[in-house]
Amino acid sequence: MADDALSTATKTGATAGAPVGLSDPKQWVELHGDYLFRYALIRVRNSTVAEDLVQETLLAAFQAKDRFSGESSERGWLTGILRHKILDHFRQLKREQTLSPAELLPPELEDRFDEVGVWKHEPALGPQDWGEDAPTLIQRQEFMAALKACLERLPARSADAFVLREMEGEESSRIQELLGVSASNFWVLLHRARMQLRLCLERNWLKL
Repeated sequence: MADDALSTATKTGATAGAPVGLSDPKQWVELHGDYLFRYALIRVRNSTVAEDLVQETLLAAFQAKDRFSGESSERGWLTGILRHKILDHFRQLKREQTLSPAELLPPELEDRFDEVGVWKHEPALGPQDWGEDAPTLIQRQEFMAALKACLERLPARSADAFVLREMEGEESSRIQELLGVSASNFWVLLHRARMQLRLCLERNWLKL
């Protein structure tokens, strides 16, 4: 899809050489397509949407190539454009203001807390210790695949809250606006997402 779109754009638009620091736009899909698709896919968790966002990114980049400043790498520049497309996607998806009961606490976590919301200690049901090698472990390619699979198991808004806060580094107030949730609901979504993701990774990746 992105390949066809760029081909059409280069036929109907300017065909002058790329600015200094940029490769030929016809090569962008080959050079960066897979990376951009993976970047989008783990965040929006829908392959069709990810493909569309990458296509929109490449078309926007082609149209703005003359304004490339060279302050970042070509891939970094394209990723920045994609990031804005992803945020626009979340803005368009703004969901209902209230949380459904299913989003408050996933079934696999229901029995892991005491009456005041603290991890149970007898028996111990809290998160496991990942050990001293945890920073190294999470940089493996396998970790990203496991994280994607675990994100797909979350309720949609919980996953969105985690992606926007922990992966995109957005301010809490901006995320609340993008998702259409209150401050208290946002922190519930984020807290539950963190706990469910950790439990999922422990069970399916670390095998703790």
